[in-house]
Amino acid sequence: MRNSRRAMRRPMAEINVVPYVDVSFVLLVIFMVTTPLMTQGVNVDLPQANAEPQVLPDSATLPVIIHVDRFGDLFIDLGDGDAEPVDEDGLFRRLRGALAEMPDTPVLMRADHAVAYGRVVEAMVAAQAAGVPSVGLVTEPHRDDRSR
Repeated sequence: MRNSRRAMRRPMAEINVVPYVDVSFVLLVIFMVTTPLMTQGVNVDLPQANAEPQVLPDSATLPVIIHVDRFGDLFIDLGDGDAEPVDEDGLFRRLRGALAEMPDTPVLMRADHAVAYGRVVEAMVAAQAAGVPSVGLVTEPHRDDRSR
């Protein structure tokens, strides 16, 4: 009888992993829900224009997008969706490198409507010096105020 009592009181040497799996599952769900809500990019209020949408050439390369925010700061997105801040020299170097790898890469400019025109021209000059043959300008469709 005494031996059976000792066997019952013996501590377990196993780790219960069920709470760890539960916590991991909850964290996974939280990350899955919050990840789409986190957006990165440059806040640019695009000018409005009645322009026909342009179709990019059928190529596997994504366009390089030059962003100019309302403060005149330059950003470059090399097609991965991550706009990195650059100056004119950095813009030149990054565009030169992108065009060296893929010469047919389309280049687009997204400039805030409140930014000085001269700042946009400076970015376009840096792009031209890097060998960009043409730059497409991104706008928003014109909102008709009479439809409200």
